[in-house]
Amino acid sequence: MVQPGKHNRLKVLKVHESGVLLDGEDYGQVKLHPREAPAECRAGDIINVFLYQDAGGTLKATTRKPHAEVGQFALLKVVSVNETGAFLDWGLPKDLLVPFREQHKKMEEGKTYVVHIYFDETSGRIVASSKLNRFVDKSPIAAKEGEEVDLLICGRTDLGYKAVINGRHMGVLYKNEVFRSLHTGEPVKGFIKKIRDDGKIDLTLHKPGFKKVNSLSKVILDRLKSEGGFIAVNDKSPQELIYRLFGESKTTFKTAIGNLYKKRKISIDKDGIRLAGDKGNADQGER
Repeated sequence: MVQPGKHNRLKVLKVHESGVLLDGEDYGQVKLHPREAPAECRAGDIINVFLYQDAGGTLKATTRKPHAEVGQFALLKVVSVNETGAFLDWGLPKDLLVPFREQHKKMEEGKTYVVHIYFDETSGRIVASSKLNRFVDKSPIAAKEGEEVDLLICGRTDLGYKAVINGRHMGVLYKNEVFRSLHTGEPVKGFIKKIRDDGKIDLTLHKPGFKKVNSLSKVILDRLKSEGGFIAVNDKSPQELIYRLFGESKTTFKTAIGNLYKKRKISIDKDGIRLAGDKGNADQGER
């Protein structure tokens, strides 16, 4: 089944100087510019192309890769605005329209927005929308608590940051648990922290529970070994320094070094932490 706004494998019908004609099935013949045709392309070949629409709505084929396709969320830049709506650069010859009715807030030329690309059955056009909640999956998420997921930061709220999960669901990162700057449109790795009874999803940038602590403990030991057995950071250090060094919260860091201390793998000094047995500081083990 041929799908506009997506990559399709189409059969070559004819090859001539003005272009390559492809079998678009219900959409008829689709033209591919000769400069984009594979070398030695012949009738009967099957080639992979992306289908988009020109200004008149005619379906065209290209071997260029767009920034995103139908069914996906993406951060795109507004290149122009007219009486029809805003037009986004999505990496193709024809810019992508966001009708005014599909703009969560009035879009401005030169600014970037997270949008969802879809095929509008009513108009028969490929368009985009910044009203993201209309397009997120409301069914229960298949991921489990603690599972790693792909996130796309799509905006700020009073609680923190909204993020699209695995390109389908929506969740929240709470600002009191985020210790670095996040930007709209930024892709990051995260974890499912909690799936609430009402289906809402809490997210975290850090591995939850003991898995997170154990992972950080290994990172700390590896860092100590690479730094000659000593790092000038301990449980009294500021959150900002801890996050810059290890990408974790102060609470998780304190738990990790506490566990390492109990296992006698490190000592905790006034000015930092040290591998157990390291003799570089006469005061090792003092707290």
